[in-house]
Amino acid sequence: MKDKISIRFFDDREVRAVWNDTDSRWWFSVLDIVGVLNDQDNYEKNRNYWKYLKAKLKKADVELGSGTTQLKLTAPDDKKRLSDVIDSNGVIILAKNFPNTRANRFIEWFIYSPETIDGKSKSKAYALFESSFINSIEVGTIKGLQQIRSYLFGGLYDFAGLIRTINTKSY
Repeated sequence: MKDKISIRFFDDREVRAVWNDTDSRWWFSVLDIVGVLNDQDNYEKNRNYWKYLKAKLKKADVELGSGTTQLKLTAPDDKKRLSDVIDSNGVIILAKNFPNTRANRFIEWFIYSPETIDGKSKSKAYALFESSFINSIEVGTIKGLQQIRSYLFGGLYDFAGLIRTINTKSY
């Protein structure tokens, strides 16, 4: 299955995310986050600042969740290039260790925005609770759990409501 790309906007700045089926999680572009937090559009400046910050965090023994990994994202020259990405835990850790006040608003947006996967599934959870559909769900069965997951995550993930055959990691 192909990786999915999601583009989210914080103060009209792009934050790219990639869904990776191999580890079943979203990965976020570090350079996009650095650019957002520094209010900087210059790719080279963001890249240089990330190199500096990564070294500083390493010296301070700050772990970015599962660490950084690299996935292919479209670069400013429109070519797919390996880019540093971090998972959602890493995003929060990075923002918490960022030396400016803009990071607090970013964390608030990242965690609670109705445009995130979590925000959308939360809205669907409220709708499920308030609907009559909840009364038709089989209580205490695998089928019932599949129905709930399909309702909450349908349209957000292709595998919503399906029984997966891969081992997924919690994060």
